[in-house]
Amino acid sequence: MTGDPEKRADRRALGRVFNEVAEVYDRVRPGYPDELFADLVAISGVDERSSVLEVGCGTGQATRSLAALGCSVTAIEPGREMAALARQRLAAFPNVEVETSTFEEWDDRGARFDALVAASSWHWIDPSIGWRRAHDVLRPGGRLALLGNVVVRRPGEPEVYAETADLHERFCPGNPDWGHPPLEDDVRGTDEGWGPADGPGGLFGPTTVRWYPAVQWFNGEGFADHLRSTSLYRRLDRDVREPLLDAIAERILTRMGDRASRRYLSVLRVGRRTGRHQRERSMS
Repeated sequence: MTGDPEKRADRRALGRVFNEVAEVYDRVRPGYPDELFADLVAISGVDERSSVLEVGCGTGQATRSLAALGCSVTAIEPGREMAALARQRLAAFPNVEVETSTFEEWDDRGARFDALVAASSWHWIDPSIGWRRAHDVLRPGGRLALLGNVVVRRPGEPEVYAETADLHERFCPGNPDWGHPPLEDDVRGTDEGWGPADGPGGLFGPTTVRWYPAVQWFNGEGFADHLRSTSLYRRLDRDVREPLLDAIAERILTRMGDRASRRYLSVLRVGRRTGRHQRERSMS
């Protein structure tokens, strides 16, 4: 299975849009709670003797927490500006190396790892390549850990999408991606498998799933910057995106007291590498 070349090209192009706003991305995007990394250690056994491959490190938010565990981290990032900023942010950690590449095209030079971590990046990987490649670069019994931040809402809580739906329709009518975030309790119910990702087809064992609530607070301009760093808004033409974000910032100022929240559930999904692919190859 090689996947749809057009979809792969679209995924690669869209996954690099953050490269245009690396500094903003680093400043406004949420990190991950310490409890998540404590659970990652408890579940996977990662310690200072371990080698970890991080796929799509961005500007290094999750990488810093991995590096603090004392393990050896090889972080790959396709965006040149993002990777350059990650190297600056991680300069104090001699156990981290940042390489500029997509995961699909990365030269592993025969290296094998105890764990592979992808923080809010696995959905940019071509699933027809990514799962098998992850299996190949992990040692027997190695762990795959997918981290993410899911935007959610709580009933009765002021929420920016509800306050700005008319603005979204005015500047970009009919966009199917506009809409309220899901309710927090509904998201907590999706605690099986690999979430929205296409499944690995038996290459990794049953997943352990943990949730961690978090919230960010912004003024109007800060919230607009946050949206500016997300793929949903990066894919808009600039002459649509910037007037829309200016209007959203003004709406937050005038209707919400210049204070808006972005509520998340951070999620950790961990599965163990199986021996299935090796057996299949030996039989072919």
